[in-house]
Amino acid sequence: MRDFFLAPLLITALWLLPTAVTCADHDADEKPPRTITVNGEGKIKVKPDTASVSAGVVTQAATAREALDKNTERMTQVMQGLREAGIAEDDLQTSQFSVSPVYSRPPRKPNAPRQEPTIVGYRVSNTATAIVRKLADLGGVLDKVVTLGANSISGPSFFTDKPEPLLDEARKKAVANAMRKAKLLADAAGVELGEIMTIHEGGGYAPQPKRMHRAMAMEMDAAAVPIAAGTQEIRATVNLVIEIE
Repeated sequence: MRDFFLAPLLITALWLLPTAVTCADHDADEKPPRTITVNGEGKIKVKPDTASVSAGVVTQAATAREALDKNTERMTQVMQGLREAGIAEDDLQTSQFSVSPVYSRPPRKPNAPRQEPTIVGYRVSNTATAIVRKLADLGGVLDKVVTLGANSISGPSFFTDKPEPLLDEARKKAVANAMRKAKLLADAAGVELGEIMTIHEGGGYAPQPKRMHRAMAMEMDAAAVPIAAGTQEIRATVNLVIEIE
């Protein structure tokens, strides 16, 4: 009776076995597609249309209160001058403020124990960062803040206010550059390009804006401040995997 029930199962297993073997043989015969991988780069040169500049006041006095009062008076004038120069409130921000002691270390005498430094005063630093959206006004803004008492200036930093449309153009150039390379390599190898299998964007890049050295800002006089914004390069990269026939 037991053999009677097992017989149909054995027949079914034997009937399915050739099919499984056939599928395995079919999968083994399949070969992965041949591909070519290329990188592309697109560059766009632009003239920056916006700049940021940081203007600050550093004061020092015997007490923290005195140093702060001096700093507040001068920094109020600097920030008011920035507003009068056309800087909008949304484009004006305090970026740094600090109060720190100033130490003096007595000269060490031979065979004498080292003396601890003593506080001889306090230093207050207050800095505001302004976004200048009219580059033609930048020289006048720098001249104005120095005249009003700013003695610590960094910048200007130039940038493009709306870089995304330019990045899109750089991306298109990057894809075209990659396709040109792929066609060149395919022709040299004697193969034909097929469909694009994958596209990977490496990202967009804009170099860090150039800054004016602080010492240059400290040496400004009443003459108009010359400003040159120059150009910047916006760059995008892509990676393409293309099937070849």
